[in-house]
Amino acid sequence: MPSEKPHVLLISTDHWPAALLGEAGHSAIITPTLDELARSGTRFSNAYSECPVCIPARRTLMTGTPPKTHGDRVFKTLEPMPALPTLAQTFRSSGYQAYAVGKLHVYPQRNRIGFNDVILAEEGRPHLGAVDDHDLYLSDHGFAGQGFAHGMSNNEYSYRPWHLPEHAHVTNWAAREMCRLIKRRDPQRPGFWYLSFCHPHPPLVPLQSYLDLYMDVDIDRPYDGEWSRDVANLPFALKQIQGKHAHLKDAEIRRIRRAFYALCTHIDHQLRVVIGTLREEGLLDDTIILFTSDHGDMLGNHGLWAKRLYYERSANVPMILVGGSDGRVPHHAVDDRLVGWQDVMPTLLDLAGVEIPDSVEGLSMVGQPRRSALYGECGEDASASRMLRDERYKLIYYPVGNRSQLFDLQEDPDERVDLSSSEAHASVCANLKEQLISQLYGSDLEWLDNGQLVGLPDRTYTPGSNKGLSGVRGLHFPSPPLDDSGQVVGIP
Repeated sequence: MPSEKPHVLLISTDHWPAALLGEAGHSAIITPTLDELARSGTRFSNAYSECPVCIPARRTLMTGTPPKTHGDRVFKTLEPMPALPTLAQTFRSSGYQAYAVGKLHVYPQRNRIGFNDVILAEEGRPHLGAVDDHDLYLSDHGFAGQGFAHGMSNNEYSYRPWHLPEHAHVTNWAAREMCRLIKRRDPQRPGFWYLSFCHPHPPLVPLQSYLDLYMDVDIDRPYDGEWSRDVANLPFALKQIQGKHAHLKDAEIRRIRRAFYALCTHIDHQLRVVIGTLREEGLLDDTIILFTSDHGDMLGNHGLWAKRLYYERSANVPMILVGGSDGRVPHHAVDDRLVGWQDVMPTLLDLAGVEIPDSVEGLSMVGQPRRSALYGECGEDASASRMLRDERYKLIYYPVGNRSQLFDLQEDPDERVDLSSSEAHASVCANLKEQLISQLYGSDLEWLDNGQLVGLPDRTYTPGSNKGLSGVRGLHFPSPPLDDSGQVVGIP
């Protein structure tokens, strides 16, 4: 007898900004599959990563809690998942089979965090002790240790075509493994499947065929504002990022974007294989699908790159929800409510009719309650930043130098005009600061004096060496030695 509960497919990517969708109006990106899914369901245009960094974001996704609760707003490579009910375990406790493919980014790396099994791709991290299933696949096909022999780094924007056959690319591998898991399901139990792609996170190594798709596309150029061109007066955290990438010129940035977009389109097309498998297995009509990303990438906008920032291209993430057969999720819809990654868990459980654990702090995106503001926190060092986003405005705070920025996202969606010194917006700025202060805890309280933000002393930016090429990988056969120091490489 088939399952009476809906199946659930959760798809995550890494580094994909919300703006990089045809349905979001992007002029260059090619995303026919995701555009069709968006028209088949609801696209949430104001979705944010509460902490736009891989590990903290994924802890939020899998626990339905913000960083304050799950314990990471930095990037704690050796921090086990907190003792909270996970999304996978909650589904399993309700009778679901739960399987994951791709990047899990937990520690220990083989911790299944509630899944029945995980088919793992960890972006070349054997030094942490895990046997990576994508590495095993490469070894079985005569490419042992060659997953990163292309020479590109995970944390910079050098690029080249993929160096091995197409079937060996981690995007093809992940989609294929998910299709096999769907086909091997228990036919009498509903399925919760988590497909987590490694890209478009660097290394920028798309297939040549996808680079070729963009040969005749007019690649969009970066945008900036007066505040981001005033390099001398930038917050210290931004001087670090701009300084590290100052050598990248306009033509090179367009080539980088072409490689990045090619990785996106490759994922988009491989999703068609997964959806085709669901359709041929007779499951698609009663499968809930949610597509999202842990954070975006600035890709040169405002002279900035990568994540760890609260500007739109870093923190605003795609969120496409396609319902099952019960009609609860409208199609051809755009919902502008404020949502975060903490809302994914309660949304999927709600749609599946599974009780939401009391520990979950997020809100179901198909429910009536809506938040009036969303708080974000990232980092505890000199690059730390905080965000308070309401329905129209966004406040970004940098403690080093006690710097604030205010943007009117209704009138200025690209954040070109900083209104923090505008007399006409003084009350708005003060209100958002008051809300942000109410969220501070731990070491952040050192930024206050008599309840007011005073921050930390400013710093002088001095360019540093990058002899390690932003943490570039080497040959992984034999495996590199174990390293449990928890050192983080490749970031400013």
